[in-house]
Amino acid sequence: MTGGISLQEGEQRLSAHLGSWLGAWPPGGPEGLVVVGSERRVEPGWDGEVRPVAGVATTTGAVLSVPPAALDPALALGSDLDVVGARLAGVLDLPGWRFARGAFRWSHAPTPGDDVGEWLDREDERVPPWLRPFNGDVCVALVDGEVAAGVGRKQHDRHGHELAVVTEEAHRGKGLAALLVAQAARRVLDDGAIPTYLHAPGNVASAATAVRAGFPDEGWQVLGLFSGAPG
Repeated sequence: MTGGISLQEGEQRLSAHLGSWLGAWPPGGPEGLVVVGSERRVEPGWDGEVRPVAGVATTTGAVLSVPPAALDPALALGSDLDVVGARLAGVLDLPGWRFARGAFRWSHAPTPGDDVGEWLDREDERVPPWLRPFNGDVCVALVDGEVAAGVGRKQHDRHGHELAVVTEEAHRGKGLAALLVAQAARRVLDDGAIPTYLHAPGNVASAATAVRAGFPDEGWQVLGLFSGAPG
C-alpha cells in the first residue's frame, strides 16, 4: 500500500468528492456561504437512507446542500449559516429535526505503521452486526478469532470514503483504532479516493484517534439536519 499522496493530489480528490457529494465545491462568493440544490439530497445515501441536508464548512466559507425544490426558500433565508441552519427544518417541513455540526477531517498522508487489520467481506461470519451496514469490505483486528476492533467505509462516491471505527470495550486503550483507521486510509488512497473522518465536536477519544491516524484538525465542520442525535 502507498504511504500517502501529494497534498495537491489529495486536495484534488477532496474537491471532486465534495463537488459530487454536495453538488458544488469550493465555497465562494462575497458572503462565504454557498447554498446549492442537489439531487443527492433526495436520493439514498451510502446506507440507503435519504439525508435532506448536507454541508461542509471551512474556516473561510461553507457549502450547504439541500433538495432542489427547497433551494429558493433556503436562499431566501439569507447568508448567515447559523440563521439558515436554524430555519431549515421549517423550510423542509421536518418538525423536530435540528441543524448540527461535527468535525470534518481528511488525510492525504495517513500515519505509517504496520497493518494490524484483515480485510473481510462484510457478510463474513466473523464480522459483528455493527460492521455489516457499511457498503464495502471492512478492516478488522482479530484477537483469538474474534473482532477486537473494526473500521467500515461509507463510500459516498468513487472520490470519497468516510471511515468509521469501533473498538470492543475489552480491547480499548491499546491503540487499535488509530492503527486500523490509518490502514484503512491507505487502502482508500490506493483505491483512488480520499479518506474522510467525521466525529462529534466533544468526542475527545475519536479526535485523538484521528490525530494519531494522520487526520489533522483544520477547523473544518460537517453540517447536517438530524431527526435525533447525530452519529
